[in-house]
Amino acid sequence: QVDLVESGGGSVQPGGSLTLSCAAIGSIVRVGNMAWYRQAPGKERDLVSDDSMEGRFTISRDYANNTVYLQMTNLGPDDTAVYYCYADSIVYHVNRGLGRYVDVWGKGTQVTVTS
Repeated sequence: QVDLVESGGGSVQPGGSLTLSCAAIGSIVRVGNMAWYRQAPGKERDLVSDDSMEGRFTISRDYANNTVYLQMTNLGPDDTAVYYCYADSIVYHVNRGLGRYVDVWGKGTQVTVTS
C-alpha cells in the first residue's frame, strides 16, 4: 500500500509559523511531482505555491526520503484551511513488478489560525 501522510498541522496565533510535512510511504520506487493544496471552509481546493503567498510560504523537497515540506510564516486567519499533499504519480514495488498510482492525495491536515 502506498500513502501520502501529512503532519505538522495545528492551531497557531496570527503572526505565527508552522511547518507541514508530507511523506510518501510504502514500497516506493519513485515519486513524481509533489505539491501542496489547501481548502478553506466553503471554498474550493487551491494550489499553494511559493509565488502566491507573498513570500510567506516556502516549499521544499527531500527527494531521498520522498518528503515535501511547507514552511509557513506570518500566518493569518485567511490561512485557516485543511492542507493537502499531492503527488502526480507514485511508482511502487508490487509482487515481482512495478505499479503506478496517479493523482495521489493525502488525507489532509488542519491548520487553524486564531487568537
